[in-house]
Amino acid sequence: MAGVSYYAAAAAGTGRPCVVQFGAAPNRSRRVSRTRLRRRNAGGRFGLDSNSELQVDVKPSSGSMVEIELVATNTGSALALHWGALQPGRRIHSILSFQSGSNSTLKIEIDNPGLESIEFVIVDEAQNKWFKNNGQNFQVHMRPPAGPHHQGQQHSATAGSIGRKNRDVMQLLSKNASTGDQVNEATGTTSAKCTVLDLFIKSLQEKHGSQVLCKKVFKLGEKEILALMSQVQGSTKVHLATDHVEPLILHWALAKKAGEWKAPPPGIVPAGSTLLEMACESPFSDAELNGLHHQVLEIELDEDSYRGMPFVLRSNQTWIKNGTSDFYLDFSRRTAKSSEVTLPFSFSPILAKNLLQKSSQNHMLIFFPCIKGTSDGSKGTAKALLETIADLEEDAQRSLMHRFNIAADLIDQAKDAGQLGLAGLLVWMRFMATRQLIWNKNYNVKPREISQAQDRFTDNLQSLYKMYPQHREMLRMIMYTVGRGGQGDVGQRIRDEILVIQRNNDCMGGMMEEWHQKLHNNTSPDDVVICQALMDYMSSDLDIKVYWDTLNKNGITKERLLSYDHPIHSEPNLKSEQKEGLLRDLTNYMRSLKAVHSGADLESAIGTCTGYTSESQGFMVGVEVNPVKGLPSGFPELLKFVLDHIEDKSVESLVEGLLEARAELRTLLLSSTERLKDLIFLDIALDSTVRTAIERSFENLNNAAPEKIMYFISLVVENLALSTDDNENLLCCLKGWNHALEMSKHSDDQWALYAKAFLDRTRLALATKGEEYHGILQPSAEYLGSLLGIEQWTVNIFTEEIIRSGSAASLSLLLNRLDPVLRNVANLGSWQIISPVDVAGYVVVVDQLLTVQHKSYDKPTILVVKGVKGEEEIPDGVVAVLTPDMPDVLSHVSVRARNSKVLFATCFDPNILSELEQNKGKVLSLKPASVDISYREIPESELLVSSSIDTLDGQKTPSLSLAKKQFLGKYAISAEEFSDEMVGAKSRNIAYLNGKVPSWVSVPTSVALPFGTFETVLSDKINKEVAQKVKILTEKLDQGELGALNEIRNVLLNLTAPTYLVSELKEKMQGSGMPWPGDEGEQRWEQAWTAIKKVWASKWNERAYLSTRKVKLDHSNLSMAVLVQQVVSADYAFVIHTTNPSSGERSEIYAEVVKGLGETLVGAYPGRAMSFVCSKDNLESPKVLGYPSKPIGLFIQKSIIFRSDSNGEDLEGYAGAGLYDSVPMDKEEQVVLDYTTDPLITDCSFRTSTLSSIARAGYDIEQLYGGSPQDIEGVVKDGKIYIVQTRPQM
Repeated sequence: MAGVSYYAAAAAGTGRPCVVQFGAAPNRSRRVSRTRLRRRNAGGRFGLDSNSELQVDVKPSSGSMVEIELVATNTGSALALHWGALQPGRRIHSILSFQSGSNSTLKIEIDNPGLESIEFVIVDEAQNKWFKNNGQNFQVHMRPPAGPHHQGQQHSATAGSIGRKNRDVMQLLSKNASTGDQVNEATGTTSAKCTVLDLFIKSLQEKHGSQVLCKKVFKLGEKEILALMSQVQGSTKVHLATDHVEPLILHWALAKKAGEWKAPPPGIVPAGSTLLEMACESPFSDAELNGLHHQVLEIELDEDSYRGMPFVLRSNQTWIKNGTSDFYLDFSRRTAKSSEVTLPFSFSPILAKNLLQKSSQNHMLIFFPCIKGTSDGSKGTAKALLETIADLEEDAQRSLMHRFNIAADLIDQAKDAGQLGLAGLLVWMRFMATRQLIWNKNYNVKPREISQAQDRFTDNLQSLYKMYPQHREMLRMIMYTVGRGGQGDVGQRIRDEILVIQRNNDCMGGMMEEWHQKLHNNTSPDDVVICQALMDYMSSDLDIKVYWDTLNKNGITKERLLSYDHPIHSEPNLKSEQKEGLLRDLTNYMRSLKAVHSGADLESAIGTCTGYTSESQGFMVGVEVNPVKGLPSGFPELLKFVLDHIEDKSVESLVEGLLEARAELRTLLLSSTERLKDLIFLDIALDSTVRTAIERSFENLNNAAPEKIMYFISLVVENLALSTDDNENLLCCLKGWNHALEMSKHSDDQWALYAKAFLDRTRLALATKGEEYHGILQPSAEYLGSLLGIEQWTVNIFTEEIIRSGSAASLSLLLNRLDPVLRNVANLGSWQIISPVDVAGYVVVVDQLLTVQHKSYDKPTILVVKGVKGEEEIPDGVVAVLTPDMPDVLSHVSVRARNSKVLFATCFDPNILSELEQNKGKVLSLKPASVDISYREIPESELLVSSSIDTLDGQKTPSLSLAKKQFLGKYAISAEEFSDEMVGAKSRNIAYLNGKVPSWVSVPTSVALPFGTFETVLSDKINKEVAQKVKILTEKLDQGELGALNEIRNVLLNLTAPTYLVSELKEKMQGSGMPWPGDEGEQRWEQAWTAIKKVWASKWNERAYLSTRKVKLDHSNLSMAVLVQQVVSADYAFVIHTTNPSSGERSEIYAEVVKGLGETLVGAYPGRAMSFVCSKDNLESPKVLGYPSKPIGLFIQKSIIFRSDSNGEDLEGYAGAGLYDSVPMDKEEQVVLDYTTDPLITDCSFRTSTLSSIARAGYDIEQLYGGSPQDIEGVVKDGKIYIVQTRPQM
């Protein structure tokens, strides 16, 4: 091959494969030797299988010569390289072989400028196994390609880029579940190993009936001491127990305020104690439990006004302290009872429900330790912890050493309070980091003491990170606000090295001496900024303006410099001959400052993990940091690549390298690795660098192709997933973006519509995350902020700033940039018109439709609403609802809007929505088109009284009447017995369809509990007590006390089933071929009976009750039958409207489809269903209008469902469908949906066939009803269509 040579003799020109033997690969250093690492042109790294990798390096040599080095690691047998060199219009092929072994190396030299790249595959010939790059040949570019090149998820390994490993995205999955030992969050103990201290607590609780009020465990080297407060029979005691071997003396006091040491009253000191002036000394006693020796001490308190107990220990003549602080048991703490879970006011019902479900499913406790109905702003917080923080803030302001030691002391209390406890710590540390709190006040402290306190605090956080996987996201956020710290000389170097700098560079006076005095007595994160300002000042040829610019941009003003205990009055006044030496030494000094103060500095984090040795002469001599053990193969080289490209203008390769490093690091972060803390800080730094790199790329993306923006979105989604505890939804979004890129690459005409669905899903994930953060953090920020006197504007934007500091903000900006592009390509326009009506009215802006759904507006009103869930009512007087939210076209609120002739539309363009909001209070005329709404301001006089009255009258449904249904003597009936007097239209329509639908359509077998059954059961003597309570509560309800609705529902769950109901229902179900739940045990029948009661109780749902009252229906006349059906374990569920509801076109069928059960479609589950239309003249050609964005699917195995079937659901002029509950006997499983593996999305033929079958079923059922438009619900199972209900389309 011309211009090609090998590091062994190649049989060139022979026509035979070239076989080359390889020696062991050269040893690669794992140590970062300098702050800035030398650039190398790395080709890339590829995973061959689970154990072996291929590293490719491309190194330009002299002239046009390029050297390509391939290193195969951990190969089990000899490998062959089938490769070729590529040049325009031609490929040149050859074969080379690797040896087996730990590392095998092949080097190729190519001196042919016409060759652009090499292409290859690897073959294990012994096992006939071929290794490819995600199904394609590996490709390595030696020189920049001639034309534009788009990189997908698996990238070519080019000079200056990194090759991503071919890993399954789901390998990055984190589902918020503990591994290993189960941790009891209330006690902080593990079930795997029961210590003597665990036995001690158990003994107190079981033998003495003690209630543990608060507790804390302290480390005593390898041993521990437990301090707890208990209460039994009105007596309050403090117990101490330790597994320390040597005899101990407790030197203790009591405190009624923070920091106080007060000798206890003589009457409460234990026997053998010695009272001192300000303390007491009491000896421990020996004890034994289950053969385990320990020491104990008990103190009975005489009053309840003490805030805590400070103490130290003495063993012989050795004093034992809690690090550098006293031990302290805080009496103000109280362990939250699990029955007192109270949700923060800002949680939405859905989010609250999901959080509680997660806590139950994962067998962990989520504490909300707050007092119900508090008026002090503490609701939704760990109140006791925040008040303790506030009490100790004055002491914390003495120095950062005090603050970090106090924080370390509060770790156990925060842990016991669960997520909200850690949220409280985060808020406090964030207030500190943003300079809202005083860092130092009249106290001199050595830098090493600050770094040791930081080290202690972050060590405690590291321990929680290991023990509580569900809290790792919160713990990372806390660590982000705190420097790394460090024992030994890390902190002391800050003090020592500044003297060396001054001496070496002859700058002993002025600003440098003032800074030295500050550093000597109280170093802080400000010093990182000051050091950078000095370096920028010298790099700018001593321009003092640059010095102040750097300080001011980072929040340091002249006033702040003067506020230090050792103030900095002077400006730097250095000489040009000092510049070179000072720049060199300050660059190295910055490493020490960042090692202590910075939690997110990439360079220092890499150096700490990969190791370094100082090479400067006369400065930091002998400083050496060892590398973390067990780093992945090639990881230091990967980090070196990142540092080499950290300032690249084009950030794509840099971000790929950062994400590859995070993915490689993830395995170590999930295990109890030695020096885990250093790896956490490295991961935080990598995360932060991704964000800054992406932000730097925004300008370059201004005119980028949509595929480029999508690729950057995929990178940021991956980064966000790697920082999130429960990331399954984000990973499914990532897979969706990757699939959209593939569709675009292959010119699939659906790519933009598909990508729009994942854009909507990603936005929804961000909104959910923001809501979660707000619910968890904002109450703590507001309460602690009020206690500490934090400025209100800072408190108001607290959660917003937390979100802005992460990848979510960058992702949101990218989504906003891509959205109009996708809408343009997919011809979606700026609006989706759900209910098209020309209207005029006054603009009113509200946050949530839910909050105004029962309000009455006295003039025509256009509501611009930020949030619509799908189950709300349209308020009286409203003529239009405009929202950025995306409820399904067939959701309850959409049906309500169409029935009431209300304009209802989703706006996809935030600029248009913002313009509408700015018209608040004005009168607008709105005219919808197919995908757009035109609007103009009109004078009030143009809003004609007659048209307004007509509009409002058109909404007001005339008063309706219900005929009360009577019990006809049967508790259960079969489908053959369904009639108007026995059941509602839902049951009757199912019975009508049975036997009439085509053979390829099935109707589930059904029985029913007829009208009047509920009333008869309630009046049965066995339910007399329940009936009396319901009567009293109904009277309250009639008087306007809506709180009685929930009470009635709860009371009805106490109903007892009469024996004749049970026997009749069993007979009818078995006679119809349905399984009887009781045959599987009494518990299964109880599940079924509870489901029936929940259906009956749904008559008193708030939405249903208020809806009937709105149309003046007599609620007492509403009767509830229950339709009983066997659940079809659905692959998909659908709703069909046989007349297009948006356009009114009767020749067109409209349908929506979801994966799993239909509750996500008809209920208020976020996201959009798949939607399509189909002409009745061409049922074989459905047209997809939108792909699904719903993140959750519901699935259930063999079960029975009990469906509401009231006499009020299908009244003409009143859409009562969906107001009442249908309840399955078994709980549905919530599954995060991965649409990239769903054939309905990825297989065009399957999609066309399935959607066509759904449309045909709708058309055939409409024909059975004489062409009357139908609203049909059904499911698809194994390709077969099942219809579960039909009713007239409203």
